Amino acid sequence: MTTLALSGCSEGVLAPEGPISAAERTILINSLGIMLAVVVPTLIAVAAVAWWFRASNRRATYLPDFTFSGQIELVIWAIPMMVVLLLGGIAWIGSHALDPPRPIASRARPVLVEVVSLDWKWLFIYPELGIASVNRLVVPAGTPVRFRLTSASVMNSFFVPQLGSQIYTMAGMTTRLNLMADRPGRFAGISAHFSGERFSDMRFTVSALPPARFASWASATRGRGPMLDARGYAALARRGVAVPGNYGGVAPGLFDAVVRMQAPPSNLPVAAGGSRTEG
Repeated sequence: MTTLALSGCSEGVLAPEGPISAAERTILINSLGIMLAVVVPTLIAVAAVAWWFRASNRRATYLPDFTFSGQIELVIWAIPMMVVLLLGGIAWIGSHALDPPRPIASRARPVLVEVVSLDWKWLFIYPELGIASVNRLVVPAGTPVRFRLTSASVMNSFFVPQLGSQIYTMAGMTTRLNLMADRPGRFAGISAHFSGERFSDMRFTVSALPPARFASWASATRGRGPMLDARGYAALARRGVAVPGNYGGVAPGLFDAVVRMQAPPSNLPVAAGGSRTEG
């Protein structure tokens, strides 16, 4: 019943929309198959042994002095050893093939996005385009996206289940991640790490657009709306929930300043109603 219920899920790791998440689902299914190859025969054997050695079965051999069987010991230890080797091999190969900093092979030029986790919002900076957005990540479908991530506050975790791997954001450090959406669509992004009060508000939307529409969005955003300079970042960094919005310009080197902890602090007084951006 649980399996049937899960089969109807339209979001999450079982409904991949990118090459990374699809490979992760394959690893999950392969691992499950290997374990079921042991679990199912074991459950059948338990039922068969209980049925065969029932009190009414006079053909069952009773051996009260039995102590050791080399053949039984070989089977008992060989099966879990094979399972460990197979699962270990899958994990070893998968961990290298899906290493987060590893670029995704594609003919399309990757898009660079710098991610900053704040209390309680996500900031996405497009340094090559000179724009930024809050709580809405816009990417071109079919194009690899290179992420550089950090935190301006406590440790957090960036995760888009339908696109692939989650990765942590930490103050004073930079992590790297590569993802890609196979097709246009809208996907849910979450914080996968409990980071304190109201962390559940740290949700964002991923909008994968056709490349032409993405270029139009970037062109329409550039030069319009507020500027994400020192003053704009200080206002955004105030603790509070922000509504999705765009910045028409970004101060050069802002992400690196956040990494070096030289940007305006994020522990400013809470603004009434939370911080808000326009766009």
